[in-house]
This record gives sequence, structure tokens and C-alpha cells, in this order.
Amino acid sequence: MQVVLLERVEKLGQMGDVVRVKDGFARNFLLPRKKALRATKENIARFESQRAQLEARNLELKAEAEQVKARLDGQSFIILRQAGESGQLYGSVTTRDIALALTAGGFSTDRNQVSLDHPIKSIGLREVRIVLHPEVSSNVTVNVARSEEEAQRQASGEDLTKRDQDFEAEAEEFFEAEELAPAEEGEAAEGETEA
Repeated sequence: MQVVLLERVEKLGQMGDVVRVKDGFARNFLLPRKKALRATKENIARFESQRAQLEARNLELKAEAEQVKARLDGQSFIILRQAGESGQLYGSVTTRDIALALTAGGFSTDRNQVSLDHPIKSIGLREVRIVLHPEVSSNVTVNVARSEEEAQRQASGEDLTKRDQDFEAEAEEFFEAEELAPAEEGEAAEGETEA
């Protein structure tokens, strides 16, 4: 299906571009969210008559997004979750959780604005991109931890998952040393028989 874009759509085109997209993408995403119109002669003519108004509105929204970006860039948000000793979460942190943390921090965001390739499944610091406008995005740090104290330690630079890896290495060395130790007196070594 051919559509005319009413705003910039990432990886697709700029405002006013006529592009060919899959029918489902147009019906389920572009058309209901008023990001595009079907590319008919009437709709193209209607777009051209409203182009100046759409561009002015786009510039206003972009200016507002730039102001929010100035306040949001570099912010850190703490999300507390239960996790095992290895740092694996019992659940995961999704776009909805991040949007709720940003809203609690004083920034009005929707989960659709959070750009996350896959859910966060372990504790630690993660950089997350927030799309404020099709042309403006901001990066925030999400600190996933088991407690407030742990979140502060992570924020100061301590790697809590590394500590668990060090423990595993020490345990492995201990058991290797025990296997190599000579058998105690009174015990017969493997392969030896008592006479």
C-alpha cells in the first residue's frame, strides 16, 4: 500500500514522502496513529493544502521535545526487582516499567516512547533511548537493583555481578586443590590395595 507520511517516521521517510509499506503496517500502525494517509489523489492534494500547518505544528512539538531532552539527558532512574544471587532477575524490566519510573521521576512518558531492543533480565546499569519526537531522542540510565543500597553501590561503579563470578572462581580453585591433595594416612589411595 502506498501512503503519504504526515510526519517523519524512523527508517521510513520524512514528512510528505510517498512510500510503499506493507498493508498490515499501514492499517495497524501508520493510519490509526495519524502518521500517514493513503496515497490517493484527494489525500495528496489535502496534504499539500495543509502542509504549512503540519510543518508549523511539527516545529512546535520538536521545540517542546528539545526542552524536555535538555532536562532528561543523563538522568538516572532506579528500578527495584527481586533477583537471584547471580544477578538474574526473577522477571524482567520492560518498556512499561521504564515508562512508569520516568513518570514517577517527573517526566510524562508513554511506554511507546521507550526504545528497548529486548527486556532487561539482569541487575546492572543500562543505557536506554527515549524517543521524545520523531527527530529528538534522549538517553537515560536505568539502574536495576535488588535494593536501594545495592543501587547506590552500582551507581558508584561497583560491579555486583563480578563479585559472584569471583566467588565461583574461588570455589572452583578450592575444589581443584582438594582433588589434588594426597590421601590421608589410614586411607588407601585409589588403585592401591591393602596387603
